[in-house]
Amino acid sequence: MNINATLIAQLIVFGILVWFTMKFIWPPVIKALDERANKIAEGLAAAERGKSDFEQAEKRVAAILAEGRQQVAEMVANADKRAAEIMEAAKQQASDEAAKILAQARADVAQEANRAREALRNQVGILAVKGAEQILRREIDANAHAELLGALKQEL
Repeated sequence: MNINATLIAQLIVFGILVWFTMKFIWPPVIKALDERANKIAEGLAAAERGKSDFEQAEKRVAAILAEGRQQVAEMVANADKRAAEIMEAAKQQASDEAAKILAQARADVAQEANRAREALRNQVGILAVKGAEQILRREIDANAHAELLGALKQEL
């Protein structure tokens, strides 16, 4: 065999192999590689979208948490304010009740004083009647009457 003929035959076979590969094998391989590259690009884009969505969601969560904290702070402030109002109302009610009790006590004291005065008047009346009775039993004497009235004054 001739080395040139073998070399030419191998070149022809290699050319047919290259042509066959470029015609039938290379396009599906390139198509698969392009599809794979597109899928990777889509995956990266989806990852970027997911990352930006995640960041936006984090921002929304932070905003919602801030709003929730603000609402809680407002609720606590309102509760404190309401508690202070209730305390003030209770103090006012207690003060009003104390004033009523004090007024009632003063009225009771005044009533007791009036009763005591009435009892004292009754006793003075009784003493006056006793004094008059004693004066009438004794002889009528101005000095004796003056002494008895002085003694009555001392008793009153």
